[in-house]
Amino acid sequence: MRKFWKNTSLRFKAGLIMTAFFLVIGFGVYYIPHVNPFAFNSYPPKLGPSWEHWLGTTALGQDIMWLLVESIHNSLTIGLIVALIGTVVGVFVGLVAGFSGGLVDRVLMVITDTFVVIPSLPILVLMTALMRGSATVIMMALVLAMFAWAWPSRQIRSMALSLRERDFIHTAWFSGEGTVQVVVTEILPYALPWSLSNFMNATLVAIASESSLAVLGLSPANLLSLGNMIQWARDRNAILARQWFWIGSPIVATILLFVGLFMLITGYNDYMSMKRGR
Repeated sequence: MRKFWKNTSLRFKAGLIMTAFFLVIGFGVYYIPHVNPFAFNSYPPKLGPSWEHWLGTTALGQDIMWLLVESIHNSLTIGLIVALIGTVVGVFVGLVAGFSGGLVDRVLMVITDTFVVIPSLPILVLMTALMRGSATVIMMALVLAMFAWAWPSRQIRSMALSLRERDFIHTAWFSGEGTVQVVVTEILPYALPWSLSNFMNATLVAIASESSLAVLGLSPANLLSLGNMIQWARDRNAILARQWFWIGSPIVATILLFVGLFMLITGYNDYMSMKRGR
């Protein structure tokens, strides 16, 4: 770990620290006992920042800091679930298709290409509109995950087609190993670095997708997220009321989270390129 930290760039270190900061807030501070931030009139409305309410309160009497903490928790949860499903399913389908070949490859690629060419935004808009007011974090993540595995599957299949011609793969075939065993023991170690990079990128894309739907007013109304927090502040005229912390805090948090993840992804890719001697 010490050698890894020494060889990584400043960009990667800054991205890791920023991302870790949000993870601590979303999965550490979140579990500190507190009043339900979604409940109305828990506190006097439109209070300024103070020791009791660090970011003040909304026009509905909600604590802005705890709204932000829960929004970060839910947005990160959605992003991580989508990234996990998309990466695992994409890697598995791509590897099986690339190594099996023949009919299995053609069937899996037809399914994959179908999800690639289908415009995801209209489908997401329709599904979130149908679930509006009743969707949970898990349901929202599953909806977004429907379109998160197709591109990784295409990319990992290309890697599998290249690796299947290597000598060590032919040796594994001749030794009697089956397709699944070859994929898991011989190829998966080569795919793990790429999978980690894809996981981080998928997390960023999933959070951006949910935030975009929320700002458009299409995210479930009962889901606390960074996008919904911005949308609710807009609906309640937070800008005209000069409640800058209400609308500004989720915007700043979203920007910093995106910048942190972007720096982490690009820094990690630079490290892997340097490790490969490119």
